[in-house]
This record gives sequence, structure tokens and C-alpha cells, in this order.
Amino acid sequence: MARKTQRLLLLIVSCSITGVILGGTAGWAESNLCLGDNKVTSECLTQDPIQKTIQGMSTGLVAGAGAAFGAVWQLRHED
Repeated sequence: MARKTQRLLLLIVSCSITGVILGGTAGWAESNLCLGDNKVTSECLTQDPIQKTIQGMSTGLVAGAGAAFGAVWQLRHED
């Protein structure tokens, strides 16, 4: 594999993993805040915290990969 391709792949993977971690943490925290609120809604009670965490992780994955592709696109067009 060419060196530039390896760096591109590493950038995409690292940004995606970071997005998964941050998205999962945000989803988990949001579900915990919802349950700890003074006024608990029915939506908060019916939503599974694990499902909310997985939803946040998938959003983070897409956001991280998109950010990496955007950074690579910007760098390639600057040259």
C-alpha cells in the first residue's frame, strides 16, 4: 500500500473511532440527564439508554469519517 493511502486510512479510522467514543458518551450522558431531570417525560421513560448510546455512536462514526474526508479533500485541493 502506498504511504499516502496508509496515512489517509489511518486518518479516517482515527477520526471515526474518536467520533464513536464521543458520540457514545454523549448519547449515554443525554439519557442519564433525561432520567435525572425534575420533569421526566414519557419519551424519556420509554427510550432505552443502550439504544440511545448506539444511536450516538453511529452518528459519531459518520461525523468522524465525514470530517476526515473533508480534511483530506481540503488538503488535496490546497496543493
